[in-house]
Amino acid sequence: MIKKSLTHQALTLAPLAAWVMATLWPGVSLAESYFNPAFLSEDAASVADLSRFEKSSGQAPGKYRVDIWRNDEFIAIEDLSFVEADKARSGADVKSGGLVPCLDVGWLKRLGLNMLAYPELAKYKAGECVPVTKEVPGVEMTFDFASLRLDISLPQASMLNGSRGYIPPDQWDEGIPAALVNYSFTGNRSSNNDSYYLSLQSGLNYGPWRLRNSGAWSYTRSDSYNTNTWKNISTYAQRAIIPLKGELVMGDSNTGTDVFDSLGFRGARLYSSDSMYPDSLQGYAPTVRGIARTSAKVIIRQNGFVIYQSYVSPGAFAISDLNPTSSSGDLEVTLEEKDGSQQKYTVPYSTVPLLQREGRLKYDLVAGDLRSGNGQQDTLFFTQGTLIAGLPQGYTVYGGTQLAESYTAAAIGLGKNLGEWGAISMDVTHARSKLADDSEHQGQSLRFLYAKSLSSYGTNFQLLGYRYSTSGFYTLDEVAYKNIEGYEYELEDDGTHHKVRKPQSYHNLRYSKRGRLQVNLSQSLGDYGSLYVSGSQQTYWGTDRHNTSYQAGYASGWKGISYSVSASWSKSVGLANNNRIVAFNLSVPFSTLLGHGYSRDKAIDHAYTTFAASKNADGQSTVQTGIGGTLLEGRNLNYSVTQGRSSSSGYSGSASANWQATYGTLGLGYNYDRNQREFNWQASGGVVGHADGITFSQPLGDTNVLIKAPGASGISVENQTGVKTDWRGYAVMPYATVYRYNRIALDTNSMDNHTDIENNVSNVAPTQGALVRAAFNARIGVRAIINVKSGDRAVPFGSAVREEGSGATSMVGDAGQIYLSGLPLEGKLLIQWGDGEGSRCFAPYSLPAESLKQAVVVANAICS
Repeated sequence: MIKKSLTHQALTLAPLAAWVMATLWPGVSLAESYFNPAFLSEDAASVADLSRFEKSSGQAPGKYRVDIWRNDEFIAIEDLSFVEADKARSGADVKSGGLVPCLDVGWLKRLGLNMLAYPELAKYKAGECVPVTKEVPGVEMTFDFASLRLDISLPQASMLNGSRGYIPPDQWDEGIPAALVNYSFTGNRSSNNDSYYLSLQSGLNYGPWRLRNSGAWSYTRSDSYNTNTWKNISTYAQRAIIPLKGELVMGDSNTGTDVFDSLGFRGARLYSSDSMYPDSLQGYAPTVRGIARTSAKVIIRQNGFVIYQSYVSPGAFAISDLNPTSSSGDLEVTLEEKDGSQQKYTVPYSTVPLLQREGRLKYDLVAGDLRSGNGQQDTLFFTQGTLIAGLPQGYTVYGGTQLAESYTAAAIGLGKNLGEWGAISMDVTHARSKLADDSEHQGQSLRFLYAKSLSSYGTNFQLLGYRYSTSGFYTLDEVAYKNIEGYEYELEDDGTHHKVRKPQSYHNLRYSKRGRLQVNLSQSLGDYGSLYVSGSQQTYWGTDRHNTSYQAGYASGWKGISYSVSASWSKSVGLANNNRIVAFNLSVPFSTLLGHGYSRDKAIDHAYTTFAASKNADGQSTVQTGIGGTLLEGRNLNYSVTQGRSSSSGYSGSASANWQATYGTLGLGYNYDRNQREFNWQASGGVVGHADGITFSQPLGDTNVLIKAPGASGISVENQTGVKTDWRGYAVMPYATVYRYNRIALDTNSMDNHTDIENNVSNVAPTQGALVRAAFNARIGVRAIINVKSGDRAVPFGSAVREEGSGATSMVGDAGQIYLSGLPLEGKLLIQWGDGEGSRCFAPYSLPAESLKQAVVVANAICS
């Protein structure tokens, strides 16, 4: 009650005190009030120089590591210099701490500002602070000191086209020199048969170059035969050609699929890399044009989502850097004028793979030997070139050629965005061919592509292709066959543990391709699930037989229960089997069966029951039930147990578990039916050699990130299941996105009491195939509260503190208390409370060894 009364009196007297101060000292304004050390201590000498806090919002100028955002788009986390607002000739609010960023012309270019539109910027030298809000009208900068976030708003009219989503090439990271190995080992053992398989992908990175090799070893042993083989699958070198926005590959690779069918080759390929372009310039999207009466805001929506928002100056404008969220769906444009009025209109939009944006060129050049795993084909040298160009008015023109000793082909095509009628492209290919029997042929092939979305009805309809070929048309892949007709065989188990040759594919060049139709249709039914139908049919000259494939399915869910019904049918020329099958699948969470709410902490709520049934054209049916789920804290252990019955093999069952661990993945399994019982196992992972040693990891991707936090062991990486730093503080995050910022964050909740990370977030933008390093400054040591005295009194409040050995910093609190983390057991503190030698002292300290077992220790020290 007394405390409440005193507080009320203080609040009542506060306005009166302010009036008295203003009357007696009129020269002192409330905006620049004097900070009297006596408020902290009766002895002013016991308080450090706190003049930098005299201003109500004052923070010390200098370098701060901040999150930089441009137009609500993340740019980077970097150290930026900040200066006082008045020195930068720019205002700053209280939230900013009285600071504004010092941005030079280099940073303005990096932000995508059109420098040519502002010639006054040429007078500023590199490293010199530019008063951005003065020189570039319409720019707004907001700095939140508490969260260390800098927001920069640039008008659309001030930016270079295509800058949205763009990371300049000088920010791309080629990575560090490294040796990489990816391995996958599987084994299988049954009563009279053992088999083992090892797949290896190895590589070397040096600068922009990537050298890769892939090979496999297999071993099989049974009562009647043994096999032991090693097969080299591919070897190639690759690097980015940044000025051409392309990739160069030399060795074993595959051609593109835009104009001609994809082919394996051994040679060289130079092609456009879509990943090097901004997200907003990849693929196809129409140019949105309009006329603004005033300085207006443009909002573009697709399928109900805002996909673009920016500002335009009065007059005509064109927006050509859209990044649609889907391949179809009309664009709804809203123009909000300064006077409050609005313009609204719709830009119809659909796309097919060959459409490109206006002004975009996409190229692909190949020279090398045809390479196939099919033993029925010859190796022949060929060259191929394709070019796709985006034109005004929604047109795209494309073409290409394939040349070989026995083959010549040329293609040309045109695509068009038809607005509300969808998108279409058509091309024709003319080819001259010489087959294995030395017969010569020539013919044409016409291809038609169409796509249309009825997004308001949830329908996506794509006639992905109808191709009609004359009887004399052959592809380069067909010309490579050694014989006019033949089978490709593979060794398979005949069910009695003997290997027999079984046909896997068939070709007959007398049956040249005639027509191919492929249709995809998907329909969303809202709360009632979704439906899809897809199919393709290939007909041939010289026979009424054809290759056919159809799929259809329905999927839905209810209260966590998911179920689906699917059907498939296929038939191939030359192969006897008809593959027809109907299947039903059901999955029910245990939380639903038990009738209680979901809890992420209970293992039972991460488990589910399954039921599956299928029947094929031969009348063979299978029914299977089981349970599955995930275990462990990180949910990185998956398990499954099933029991079923088949009309062909009787009762069967299986049990399996897969652990996604820090240094790889491990799996075990057991299967049985009436004919045999077998065990299987698998192990996969990666090994990375780099300048700091060797790091083991989960299976590597094409592009990876090496996390370096020396001494910080056992720290988890956010959003990466099972990935933790090893005993030295290193880890590998696989599958990084190329030419884009990848956010690498260490989970601070997984750190022990003796580990601190100054900044647990890093951003890297790797090039294709790179191993980039994300370095973190870890402080390993004791967390301590040290009470420091100088003589018989505490060191001044607010003094700056630095431990000389580790570099740990802090500030003196009340009664000389100092909190520091990452301290060694013995060290020396430098304490500074003013300028000059007489305003500092040194405080040696020594902590007991058991401090390493405590969360926070308390100690005393004398400063002299």
